[in-house]
Amino acid sequence: MDRLARDLAATFPHIARERIVSISRAVVEAARENEIGIEDIDTEVRDRLRRLAEPTLKRVINATGVVLHTNLGRAPLREFQPVAGYSNLEYDLATGKRGRRDEHYVPLLQELLGAAAIAVNNNAAATFLVLRALAEGGEAIVSRGELIEIGDGFRIPDIMAQSGARLREVGTTNRTHLTDYERAINPETRLLMRVHPSNFHQTGFVGKPNLHELCELGKRSGVPVYEDLGSGCLVDLKPYGIDEPLVADSLKAGASIVSFSCDKLLGGPQAGIIAGDAMLIGRIRSHPMYRALRLDKLAVQALSDSLRALALGDLGSLPGLRMMMTPPEEIRQRAAKLIEAIPGATVIEGESVLGGGSTPDQCIPTWLVAISGHASSLEKRFRASDPPVVARIEKDRLLIDLRTVFAADDALLAALLKG
Repeated sequence: MDRLARDLAATFPHIARERIVSISRAVVEAARENEIGIEDIDTEVRDRLRRLAEPTLKRVINATGVVLHTNLGRAPLREFQPVAGYSNLEYDLATGKRGRRDEHYVPLLQELLGAAAIAVNNNAAATFLVLRALAEGGEAIVSRGELIEIGDGFRIPDIMAQSGARLREVGTTNRTHLTDYERAINPETRLLMRVHPSNFHQTGFVGKPNLHELCELGKRSGVPVYEDLGSGCLVDLKPYGIDEPLVADSLKAGASIVSFSCDKLLGGPQAGIIAGDAMLIGRIRSHPMYRALRLDKLAVQALSDSLRALALGDLGSLPGLRMMMTPPEEIRQRAAKLIEAIPGATVIEGESVLGGGSTPDQCIPTWLVAISGHASSLEKRFRASDPPVVARIEKDRLLIDLRTVFAADDALLAALLKG
């Protein structure tokens, strides 16, 4: 054991001897239990030490054309330098007294939305907190057509049950009328809830009241209207072929509270914003669960950085938004240059996808690099490269969409393709 530890310490000088010894003992014990062969002890110890020392979270090149790729971190963050050491996270430098971490991003949200706001760690947490703070012990009225399920099993009825609010379903799956809400309102009603079906569309014989009508009913009945917007669009992207509801429009329509994600169309880190009526926001912020769901210091900085770019109108510095707004012709030119030294590669028309599950049917015209033959082996080789390249396969062709590839990575990608 001592000889093995000495040999390994020379190979892994950055790992403490105690850790090397403990892993070596665990592997030797596995050999005694016949889980591995004695001849494999040295190799197994070295493999475990390498896995321990190498971070598993790493940068990848997204060549899939899915801008908000759920498995690749959704919206790509723009570069920023995390504040090292101590920071004034909850310290007011002007007064020398305790401050609030909210103050690093709330003024930016007020500038963008003209409303009070707070942030929690994602929109699921925002939904839970709004229901817990405003509807616990009472009823929240929701259309049956909006009882959605999103990725990883998040369901509106389940989160409502955990919040302590009682679900009151109205209407039918495909059609809900304003009178359905009106008839359901009773002394136990705490919220009228509207959920944006961000991962599916209904077509055909469908219908529901618009938000303005629902908000007017809420005012007449004295019941707040809460809209879960999901995608969090703060910038009008219709000129670029993306039709998603704007947060500002929901507030203008009279919604008392809105919540939305920050790592989708906002283009920032994972977080959930709750915005709207100042008195209701105050109630939500003072709820004990807020502390459990609030942002940590890294998310506070990343969110503030993204919101500041939006407030300054510097949309191009947010990679996700820049990718959505890039003209197809620019992508075609990059693709044509990329294939110059790649035998058998062609440039074909195609479509980029806004989000894998968060924005259905939202496609943007693009140009693709298509490589025919051995697509499966090529795809595996690219995933094993440094940095890994994630692409897609269609009809035994490897397809690369440069819309989601940073232009600075084009040369690296070309070198990988040539190899």
